Amino acid sequence: MERYTRQIALSEIGLEGQHKLAAATVLCVGAGGLASHALPLLAATGVGHLVIADDDIVVLSNLQRQTLYITAQVGQKKILCAREHFLALNPEIAVTIHDTRLTLDNAETLVSDCDIVVDATDNFPARHAISDVCTRLRKPHVFASVKGFQGQAAVFVPHIAGPCYRCLVPIPPESTEPLNVLGSIPALLGTIQANETLKLILGIGKPLRSRMWHCDALTMRTREIAITPDPQCACQS
Repeated sequence: MERYTRQIALSEIGLEGQHKLAAATVLCVGAGGLASHALPLLAATGVGHLVIADDDIVVLSNLQRQTLYITAQVGQKKILCAREHFLALNPEIAVTIHDTRLTLDNAETLVSDCDIVVDATDNFPARHAISDVCTRLRKPHVFASVKGFQGQAAVFVPHIAGPCYRCLVPIPPESTEPLNVLGSIPALLGTIQANETLKLILGIGKPLRSRMWHCDALTMRTREIAITPDPQCACQS
């Protein structure tokens, strides 16, 4: 009660909502810039079971945007550092880690036991694999991406209504460009991912479903783009 008192006091949450959070399992695919900001918020809020899939190590160039890690952890596995951090932050939660990248071969195994998938990846093949398995297994998919000074976020729940990510990007474009981004942009979008995830668990507010939220941090202009289902997409069949 003392740990969560400031959110339990909100009429939209209360004790019932806190129990919903404690009972939820959230899979985060990726443990980089977006996850560095989404996951600590989910852990602190009391999401009962966090599952993290990533096979990377901490490198010095990560630290400008992946503030979950510190200089002394360079060379260490991200998922091991992340688990240690979250259990220190909130020992009441469970943290399961998978030292792997999500692929078409393992996606169903990783996603099947979770309630919501947070897509914190930075490449199109992984995003499409997440979209496809979430559609097949009827799991909500909380998406975000960042580049430069811009970011965008959306929530895909095609088994209830609306499009999937593949409706938005039918074919993964080929891209070999490095991810150049101001460190504050993943913080902004990761926070939005956490907020959308909490709304889905609690069943409150209006999630970013069927709409893409876009922000240009240089001008602080935001806009929403309606996303319509692609009738040719498999998720609509």
